[in-house]
Amino acid sequence: MTALAEQIEIARRTPALGVTGRVTAFAGMSLSAAGLPAPIGSLCEVFTGSRRSVFAEVIGFRQGTTLLMPLEASEGISKGQRVRLVTTSQKIAVGPALLGQVIDGLGRRLDNGRPIDTAEAYPLHCAAPEATSRPRIDVPLSVGIRSINALLSVGCGQRLGVFAGTGVGKSVLLGMMARYTSADVTVIALVGERGREVGDFLAKDLGPQGLKRSVVVVSTSDESPPMRMRACFAATAVAEYFRDQGAGVLLLMDSVTRMAMAGRQIGLAAGEPPATKGYPPSVFAAMPRLMERCGRTPRGSITGLYTVLVEGDDLTEPVADAARGILDGHIWLSRRLASRGQYPAVSVLDSISRVMPDLADSAHLAAAARVRRLLAVWSEIEDLVSIGAYAAGTNPEYDVTIRMRPAVEAFLRQSIDEEAGFAASREALLALAAQIEDAEKSAAPAARAATAVKR
Repeated sequence: MTALAEQIEIARRTPALGVTGRVTAFAGMSLSAAGLPAPIGSLCEVFTGSRRSVFAEVIGFRQGTTLLMPLEASEGISKGQRVRLVTTSQKIAVGPALLGQVIDGLGRRLDNGRPIDTAEAYPLHCAAPEATSRPRIDVPLSVGIRSINALLSVGCGQRLGVFAGTGVGKSVLLGMMARYTSADVTVIALVGERGREVGDFLAKDLGPQGLKRSVVVVSTSDESPPMRMRACFAATAVAEYFRDQGAGVLLLMDSVTRMAMAGRQIGLAAGEPPATKGYPPSVFAAMPRLMERCGRTPRGSITGLYTVLVEGDDLTEPVADAARGILDGHIWLSRRLASRGQYPAVSVLDSISRVMPDLADSAHLAAAARVRRLLAVWSEIEDLVSIGAYAAGTNPEYDVTIRMRPAVEAFLRQSIDEEAGFAASREALLALAAQIEDAEKSAAPAARAATAVKR
C-alpha cells in the first residue's frame, strides 16, 4: 500500500500533458496568461522565440487570467507567446555533492549555470515537523563566538535572529560562525546581496575552510523577487536533506528583511492590499512557514540564525517585530559598540536566548548572571564616570564595575581569526566571574573602612 500511495502522489503532482496558455498582457513585473489552469507556486516556461525561454512562477489570478512573475530577465516577452506549465511541485536537487558548492535558487552552479548532478530532490515548500514529535532543545551548539557561547548559548535546533543596522559586522560574524561552528554542515543563504559582496564573503569571510563543509545559496539584489524568495526556501530544503541524513545543520540566512521585501513586491504585483509599511499580509504569513521548518527531529537538527536588517536601528520595525515573535531569541548588534571598535558588537543586555536555561549548568548560569549584572551597572554609571562625577569608594558595586570593566571588555572582544569553542567559552566565563567575585570581596572591607572614616 505504501508503494501504491507513492505512485498516486507522483501522478497527482505530475502536470497534465499540454497544459499551456498565451501571454495576454505584461505590466510592471508580472505578466498575464489566458487559458493556463496552473495553481499558485507552479513553475511555467514562456517561449520567447530565438530558442530562448523564460521561467516564471504563478503568483495569482485576476479576471480569468493567470498572473506570473518571471524568474529571469523578461526581455523578449510579447503578447501571444506560448506559456507551458512545467511543474506544480517545485523541488531542488540535493545530495552530498552540494557540499562546497555555490548555487542559485534553481540549484544551478553560480559559476557556470549547470545543475548539480544528484539523484534526489527535495520540495521547496513542505510542512514543518509536527510539534509534539520534536525533541527538546537541550544540547548546546558552538557558533565559535565567545560572547554568544557563554552569555547567549545556542542549542541544536534553536532559531535565533541577528538584528542590526547596516555596517555593523553581520557578514563577518556569519563568516566566523560558518568557519568555527561545531555543526556538521552549514547552509548559507545570501538573499538580495550586492554582487560584489558575494565574492568578498566567499573569499574573505567564509574562506576555503568554511566553504568545504558548506552549501551557499545566492540570489543577488538584481534578480527577480521570486528568485530571492526561492533562495530562502531552497536553502531550507537543502538543510532539511542533510538533517534527514542525521547531521546537525547550521542554517545562516542573510537576510529575512530582503526576503520580506521580495515578498512585498510579489504581493503588490498580484494585487494584494498593503498592510503595515506597505507589506502585504502574505509576507507575515510566509515568515513562520519558513522559520518553523528549523528545529530538532529524531534524525537530526537544523539550527537557524536569521539576520534582520533594522531600518534606523528601530527594533519595532514591522519585519523585525514579527521575527522576534517567531524566533527563540535574538542577538542585537549595537552600532554604538561597533563605533567604539568592539568586535563582535554584541549588545549582551539587549539580547536573549530563550533556551539557554536548558543548555547551561548552574555554575554557567550563575557566572553569566554575574557578568550581566556588571554590564547593567556599567550602563547606569558610564556617563558619571566619563565626566568624572563619580568619587571612588562611594558605592562598592560601582567600584567593582569600574575595576572589572577592562576584563569584561577583553572577554567580549574577539578577533576575526580567533576561534572560541563552547567549552573554552564557558571556562573563560567562569574565570571572569571568579575575578569579579574576588573584586567584590576585596571591595567590601574598603567600603566599610571608608564609612568608618566618614563617621
